[in-house]
Amino acid sequence: MKETRKKAEDDMVGITQRDQTMELLHHLEHRMGRLFNDPFRTFEWPVHDAATTAWQPLVDIFEEPDVIRLMAELPGVKPEDVKITVESNLLTIKGTKEQVAEENAEKVHRYERTYGAFERTFRLSASIDPNKIRASSNLGVLTITLPKAETAKPHLIRVEVTPEKALKA
Repeated sequence: MKETRKKAEDDMVGITQRDQTMELLHHLEHRMGRLFNDPFRTFEWPVHDAATTAWQPLVDIFEEPDVIRLMAELPGVKPEDVKITVESNLLTIKGTKEQVAEENAEKVHRYERTYGAFERTFRLSASIDPNKIRASSNLGVLTITLPKAETAKPHLIRVEVTPEKALKA
């Protein structure tokens, strides 16, 4: 009787019992989603940089036999406001996107575009020839071409055939 009354009271106030298995599955699904949606983010962008950086440009990286090519989206950034450095095997792109005041607007309703300082650092897997690095900008896309050093390029090693020698008994 007491149990039925308690159940009726729970139904009236909308109390629902938590299913621990379902809650565990929800947490697992959430963590797996984060794992697949943000892969290796902590490896390529250190936390101390994240705290001082206003935004992060998106970058595509391509490796070819002779070069590594990076293409970064930098809309609204002047090429002279970008600094690219290579030290050891670390490539750093940093700069600033200035916010231009809208003079004709009577009232601003929303700012969604990002402005301010940015910095991205990438660990390169191959040795780069720093004297041959080239960068160009076209329609807001910065392309950095990093030629591999001769020692980092794949080399074909020829296998020599040696005549068989008779085994002596």
